[in-house]
Amino acid sequence: MIIPITQVVVSVLLIVLILLQERSAGLSGIFGGESGGFYQTRRGMEKLIFWGTIVLAVVFMGLAVMQLIL
Repeated sequence: MIIPITQVVVSVLLIVLILLQERSAGLSGIFGGESGGFYQTRRGMEKLIFWGTIVLAVVFMGLAVMQLIL
């Protein structure tokens, strides 16, 4: 019973982190977003949000696999 509750909490946190990311960072920049035309490194809070999103996605996938196995 603890895995589904943890999965819901992780999914809500993952949604929040995805929505906090900059809009022009992904494919939207290709399809008419702001055209900076240069490589920009992630710094500070943006980098923390980026890595947090990756970690939560991996945790979510692990919980999904665990739920299938158990």
